[in-house]
Amino acid sequence: MPHIHTHETHPATIKRLRRAGGHLASVITMLEQGKPCLDVAQQLQAVEKAVAQAKKTLIQDHLDHCLKHMVEGSGEAKGSSFEEFRLITKYL
Repeated sequence: MPHIHTHETHPATIKRLRRAGGHLASVITMLEQGKPCLDVAQQLQAVEKAVAQAKKTLIQDHLDHCLKHMVEGSGEAKGSSFEEFRLITKYL
């Protein structure tokens, strides 16, 4: 059975991504209705900001988690945490 991987910040991140999804749906509707480009651009900015903040929170939380495991862990667990730390940094 796979390990469920959650962090304390996941509920807030999910909420932020749902809000971004709502903004994105609004953008599509606005384009279909021929709304002014300035209004559409403002909504797209809101989507971009929400997604960027969700990504930042997720990665920061994961890095903190990996660092804790590297400091407190030993052997294979420590190496595994280091590898995860190394891999996730490409998304910064």
